Amino acid sequence: MHSEKPAKLVHWFAEECHNIIYRQTQMYPNRFFGVVSLPQAAGDPIERALPELERCVTQIGFVGCLLNPDPYENSGVEPPALGDRYWYPLYEKLCALDIPAHIHAASSRSERASYSVHLINEGTIAILGVLNSDVFKDFPSLKIIVSHGGGAIPYQLGRFDAPSLRGRGATRFRDQLKLLYFDTVLYTAPALELLIKTVGPTAACSARNVPASARPSIRIPDTPWITSGRTSKNSNGYHRRTAKNIRRQRAQCFKLKV
Repeated sequence: MHSEKPAKLVHWFAEECHNIIYRQTQMYPNRFFGVVSLPQAAGDPIERALPELERCVTQIGFVGCLLNPDPYENSGVEPPALGDRYWYPLYEKLCALDIPAHIHAASSRSERASYSVHLINEGTIAILGVLNSDVFKDFPSLKIIVSHGGGAIPYQLGRFDAPSLRGRGATRFRDQLKLLYFDTVLYTAPALELLIKTVGPTAACSARNVPASARPSIRIPDTPWITSGRTSKNSNGYHRRTAKNIRRQRAQCFKLKV
């Protein structure tokens, strides 16, 4: 949607979606909380998305926002990396409002790369852009969550870690991952376990997302199904840590009462 023209379509669509979400949060106040989908019109300054962000947080009680690192939606135009100062007005506003950004790509207009491929690529690129920059030095209270386990980062950690070992005094890349949070929507137990081993249980945010299946006999499991299938002797301890992390993350990231 972010690459649609004119830009006012992007803003109108986001505003109406937010109004509907707000109605849902009012109907079920103990179950749902609103998250802003930033109206990032491709090619526009990020400042133009900030009034809607502030409205949703200060007037209708939203607790976070979705940040699309590629509003051009894989159309052939390259957006600034998330370490670029283009994004600094947004980071400043997020810190002032004390809410997290959840990095999640949108559509892919490429015939070569599907939506899922684009999503994984953009999650990977987003992490590299943020951690290989001064973002957290300039905004130490910034809170960022990366979708779907951080793209290729956990699986290819050695490749991304190696360059950070070549400079004297440089912070190791794998240690910088502690600055981020990662959702656990990965669909398979080995992938989930790799994420937790890589970033630690305190950085893994429990999340749910069940893809549709046209085959009733095949179910793609979401996170609770995966974790409930753990049969090791450490399973109970795992669930206790998970519950504790959920409560902590709700309080720290989203300022929710727990």
